[in-house]
Amino acid sequence: MRERFIDTPEGIALPRLADRHRRDELSRQAGALGVPADYGDRHGLRVVAEARVLRFIGYDLYDRPQWLAPRAARAWFAMRQAAAVAMVELHVVSAFRSVDYQFGLLQRKLDRGQSMDDILAVSAAPGYSEHHTGRALDLTTPGFAVLEEEFEHSPAFAWLQRHAPGYGFHLSFPRDNPHGIAYEPWHWCWRPLRRG
Repeated sequence: MRERFIDTPEGIALPRLADRHRRDELSRQAGALGVPADYGDRHGLRVVAEARVLRFIGYDLYDRPQWLAPRAARAWFAMRQAAAVAMVELHVVSAFRSVDYQFGLLQRKLDRGQSMDDILAVSAAPGYSEHHTGRALDLTTPGFAVLEEEFEHSPAFAWLQRHAPGYGFHLSFPRDNPHGIAYEPWHWCWRPLRRG
């Protein structure tokens, strides 16, 4: 399915299907791929809403355009600038991913011969990925393999651990996380800072 974008003052807006219809369709499509019907319950995850408005944040390592929800984008720009002042390079590997893109990602992995259990250990099922919200970033830094645990040994990861929460970004999948998702030191999700 090809995405249609609508220009807004904040960025682009994505049209969405009605929530109940979308959840039913997600469930049907995911089941057809082999995602267990109890996936969300088993992993303590809920279906998340796709971002409705996205802001362009530049290009990733592979020269693909990347997008975040407007408030997450502002936080990302501020955090990246602060890291640069501290001589830490942060590069985007992935930001917003639509549910449809996530289906394609799983299908490509299945086509390469990976089992659904192995895929779901490292990739969220369509509808459950924080990337759909437009608030998640996969990050890397020069000299470290992309999307590999070795990122935890980088100065960038040390800097993120100390400073990312101040910008609203949090490590979603630490070691032994309750969701049963593989440790992902590169995956950071923005959550609005609580006031008061």
